[in-house]
Amino acid sequence: MQHVLIVAPHPDDDIIGCGGSIAKHCKAGNQVTIMYMTSGDAGGIQYSKEDLAALREEEASKAANHLGVSNLIFLRIADGYVEFNKENLIRITSIIRDIKPDIVYIPHSQDGNRDHQVTHLLLMEACQRSGAPFFPECGLQPWRVTTILGYEVWTPIQEVYYCEDICEFIEQKLAALQMHLSQLEYCRYDEAIKGFNRYRGIMTAGCDYSECFTLLK
Repeated sequence: MQHVLIVAPHPDDDIIGCGGSIAKHCKAGNQVTIMYMTSGDAGGIQYSKEDLAALREEEASKAANHLGVSNLIFLRIADGYVEFNKENLIRITSIIRDIKPDIVYIPHSQDGNRDHQVTHLLLMEACQRSGAPFFPECGLQPWRVTTILGYEVWTPIQEVYYCEDICEFIEQKLAALQMHLSQLEYCRYDEAIKGFNRYRGIMTAGCDYSECFTLLK
């Protein structure tokens, strides 16, 4: 059994980028934790920030449970304002040392969203610090993450290093994605992602549906 950590800048990024892989890990018996950097409180103007954050956390919980994940962490950083700073590095490094993941999924470095870019930088640094015998403020037991994969959300990866066949899980992924109703009213990205995973499957992986990643470690 492996322990897998999925890091999502916003609720729904986890499903968009690697929902099929999450479901596949769960079916294989791996222990999966999803950590949400923000609660997506800037993802709409018809709600107050507090109400939208609560709604999106509820949607994220339902979607994750549909894939088989019950271990969720909400850091509740302000949506649109994720920063590379001391506080966030300590929190994230401490979490990595605590849950001890073998595999970490994060947004790839070239994603067009700023929160995604900063999340990438934070996690790469936190994973490096976690494995070093330093930074006692982050816990006293170092943990070395063996594999880091970068997933794609809004910006496709230019150089794909790894493909995951998700044919068996595409409908489960789409059903989970459709639980993010507060966001689908703005953009039917469930339909876009189905088409994109289909494209990746046929053009890159040689199957019907695939999620593709860059290998960061």
